[in-house]
Formats: sequence, structure tokens, C-alpha cells
Amino acid sequence: MELSGAEIVVQCLKDEGVDVVFGYPGGAVLHIYDAIFKQDDVQHVLVRHEQGAVHAADGFARSTGKAGVALVTSGPGATNAVTGIATAYMDSIPMVVLTGQVASPFIGSDAFQEVDTVGITRPCVKHNFLIKRVEDIAETFKKAFYIATSGRPGPVVVDIPKDITDPNIKIPYAYPDKIKMRSYNPVTKGHMGQIRRAMDLMLEARRPVIYTGGGVVLGDADQELIELVRKLNFPITSTLMGLGAYPSSDRLFLGMLGMHGTYEANMAMHESDLIIAIGARFDDRVTGHVEKFCPGAKIVHVDVDPSSIAKNVRVDVPIVGPVRSVLKDMLKALGEHKKRPMAEAINDWWGQIDRWRGMHCLRYDRNSSVIKPQYVIETLHKVTNGDAIVCSDVGQHQMFAAQFYGFDKPRRWINSGGLGTMGFGLPSAMGCKVAHPDKDVAVVTGEGSIQMCIQELATCKQYDLPLKIILLNNGYLGMVRQWQEFFYDSRYSHSYVEALPDFVQLTQSYGHVGMRVEKPGDVEGAMKEAFAMKDRLVFLDIVIDPGENVYPMIEAGKGHHEMYLSPESELV
Repeated sequence: MELSGAEIVVQCLKDEGVDVVFGYPGGAVLHIYDAIFKQDDVQHVLVRHEQGAVHAADGFARSTGKAGVALVTSGPGATNAVTGIATAYMDSIPMVVLTGQVASPFIGSDAFQEVDTVGITRPCVKHNFLIKRVEDIAETFKKAFYIATSGRPGPVVVDIPKDITDPNIKIPYAYPDKIKMRSYNPVTKGHMGQIRRAMDLMLEARRPVIYTGGGVVLGDADQELIELVRKLNFPITSTLMGLGAYPSSDRLFLGMLGMHGTYEANMAMHESDLIIAIGARFDDRVTGHVEKFCPGAKIVHVDVDPSSIAKNVRVDVPIVGPVRSVLKDMLKALGEHKKRPMAEAINDWWGQIDRWRGMHCLRYDRNSSVIKPQYVIETLHKVTNGDAIVCSDVGQHQMFAAQFYGFDKPRRWINSGGLGTMGFGLPSAMGCKVAHPDKDVAVVTGEGSIQMCIQELATCKQYDLPLKIILLNNGYLGMVRQWQEFFYDSRYSHSYVEALPDFVQLTQSYGHVGMRVEKPGDVEGAMKEAFAMKDRLVFLDIVIDPGENVYPMIEAGKGHHEMYLSPESELV
């Protein structure tokens, strides 16, 4: 079979099992687009901005576990994609981004729509390639998908000069069955000796806490995690990215930890004598001031990426390996061990945790005459039976969704954690809906975030993606306003959003359904009506209390035990 470079690109995608690509055409990739046009196996979704293409591929990847694929042109196409690439890189999302490049003879000549894509993306990719020969396309694609999906996942960029895809140059095609890279050998199993050391500490602990991150979700290790936690009867907390790996409705779950974590989770971390960190990277939003982080605890750290271990916090027992494999080995070690958890000490520990739970740190005013954002999220959970895929943008609404939706399953909570990318919500939800056409997919957003990629409403119309958009409209860049209230003496410098559009009319102009909700009593009815419209995108513009803050909150530089608490919180 002889194929052109462009046809090889498409055939490689087929051989990798890719059935959808999110992209936007341009001169440097027109040969590839022509090859896409001539076949039906790989669907192409035309977005309205390259950032949207990469976020959509990201949402597809987060909700399925498969590598997402985006295709953009050279120059501004590639630079517009960088925000999406960096978003995926920070959250370890498997993705292959194909970028067009000017023809090989013109590279380095400041040709029209030329940028150094490899150089620009190097700091925010797991790896990148510049293809120099047609003969290298198939092997490069095999490497790209292998790197993106193995070890600690991440985005891989493949830069393809236009002449490499010339339809007039054809060569024999064969896709490699497997690939071996001398310089890349991810660990596939944890060290059993280290796992036994960790188990010894776990069975001697009096105040243990299991702290999980996004690595458990990415590693599809939720069932093993649930089994281990329940056998040990240890309290478990989660980062923002790890929500859903352990059921939030289970009594052993303390809620999210960190800057906007629950009182009981943060206090338990601070007072613990052993932290078992699984698939987490000890980022600053979790640790707070590192010198004050878990001062009396020994730390076990499980991660597939050796560079993450002891990067931010000193650990006592490092375990490098895939989370699922390590948890299976932990269960085996627990079964073989002569000891069992210290039941009396653990019961005392639970008694203390229950007293912290008595603070009711997430309590809010339920009798308010204005709509509270917490109530909106609780209503969203009620109407969807807690089973929707929830994609959020970044800000207060993101934290309210994390705190109040209650995720019981993995891959239902889709948000930009590490980079904190406004504009992520809508396009990532498109990727989720393409991957899961029969599931409810909701976007929780704010009036600042939604306007950053609002043009993707046109994509939703073109491809019949009936998302439900829940806009918590407080007229502010809410998290900025909250920080200005707390730390800048309420000097609200440029955080008030003036000249907002009429979101109902704007939504209708794109051919969708728009609804505005201004009274607490109307929230549930409007949401039920929206989700009943299975074949229509519905945009709910919900006017909320402009002064509501996210609590608890840990100020930068403070410890877990130094939280701002809601005025409604109280020890009962």
C-alpha cells in the first residue's frame, strides 16, 4: 500500500484507534485535511478557535482515558494551541497535538505563518517531534502515542512541514506493531520491598490519612483504592484533581483538602502521624506553607513519575510505579502481613475527626432571598442524580462545584487544576459529549470564563452537542474579588465585570435555548426543564449572590490548621 504523507497521517490515526480529531484548518495542513475529506473512519470536529480544539481533545481524554487528538495549522494555529497544551501538561493528560509547519526549505526563513513550534512548546509538553522525512511519519506517530499514554501521561506535539504531506509523493506504508525507545522506559511495577515498608508504617499508625490525587483517576485505580481504604478503615481525602476516585458519599471520605478543602480534611492532615500519598504531587494549593505541612507525619509517596517524589516535600518511603499496580501489591502485602490496623487508636482518631466534622465548614445561608451558588450546585446534583459529567471553568464556581456536587465515580469531574485555565469548561465539555453522547454533560462556569471561548457555541450547534451550561453570574471575577476583599482591603481593582452581554439573547443567536433565573425558588424548576431537553443546548444564566465567598480558605503561606471559615460554620 503506497500512500502520501497526508494519507499516512490519517492512516496512522486509524491504526491507533482514533475515531475523532478536533481541529481548525489552515494552509500548512490542507493536504492533511484533503486526506481526511476522502475517508469516513476518522471524524473531524471543526472548532472555532485552536484553543478550543485542544481543550476539546483534553476533555475527550479525561473522560475516556484515551489519548485526545487535535490538529492545527502553523504559526498562530500552533501558538493558539499552546494554552490548551500547557493545560494538559500540568494535569498529565494524554494527548497528541498535530501542528502544521511551513515547508522544510523555508524553516528558519521567517516564512508566512512560521513559528518555532518545537521550541515554543518544549517547556509544556512531555515530548515533541519535528518530522523531517515522509518515511518517518509512521514511526513518529507510534512513538507519540506511546509516550503520551504510558508512564505519567502528557501531551505530545508532532510538527509536520507541509512538503512532508505532499499528495504527489507516495511511499509504501506499514504501521509499527510496537516501539522501543532506548531513552524512555517508564516503570511498570513498584518495588515490593518499599511496598512492605509502607505497609509496616500503615499498620503501626495511630493517626493515618490517605491522600489521593489525579494519578488515581488517570491510572484507573479507583476500585483498588476503595478496597484498600475500606479494609484499613483509614480516613481518605483527595485533591481537586482526584475527586471521584473514592466515593464522596462514603463515610470514610473527608472531602477535598488544601486551599479550599474541608476543615476536617485539613485538620486531619495537620494532626496526622502518617500520610499515604497516592498519585498526588504535593502542589502548593495542597501543602500551603511547606514548613508547616503535616509537621508530625511520616510520608509514604506513590507515583509513577520518579521526578515527582520528594520534589516538594521530603518523604520517608518512596514508591515509584503505576498506581493501580502498587495498590494491588499493597492489598497483597496487607493480606500477607501478620499485623492489622490499630483498631483502638484508629477509633479514637475517628472520634477526633467526627468532632472536626461538627464544625460544618460548608454550611451556608439556606434562607437567603438571593440565589446562593452552593444551592445551585446541590440542585444540579439532585436533578442529575449525581451522575453527570461536570466540566468547570476556573474560579469560585469551580470550587463550589468541587465542594458541593459530590462525585462518586471517576472521570466525571473535568476541570483545569494545575494551570487554572479560564475558558476550559465549554470546549472540554464538547470533547466529553462527543465521547459520551448518551450522558448528561454540564458546564459550570462564570461570566468571566465563559466569554473566553464562547464562540464554541457555534461548534455545539454544528455538531448537535446538547450541553447544559450553568452560569453562576455574580457580575464579578469572583475569585479575584474574594482575594481583594480578604487581602486588599476590598479594593476591587478591575474585578467587576461591566458591559455583560444578554446571555439569553446571545445563546439564542447561536440557535440554542437561553434561560435566566433570578429567584431561589425558580432554580430547580429551570434546571429540570433544561435537562429534560435532551436534544438542545440550554444556557442557564443564574444570577447569584455577588458577595458570596468560598470557604474554607487557607491564605498563601499558612498551614492547614490556619483556615478562614464561613460565618455560618460552628462547632456543634
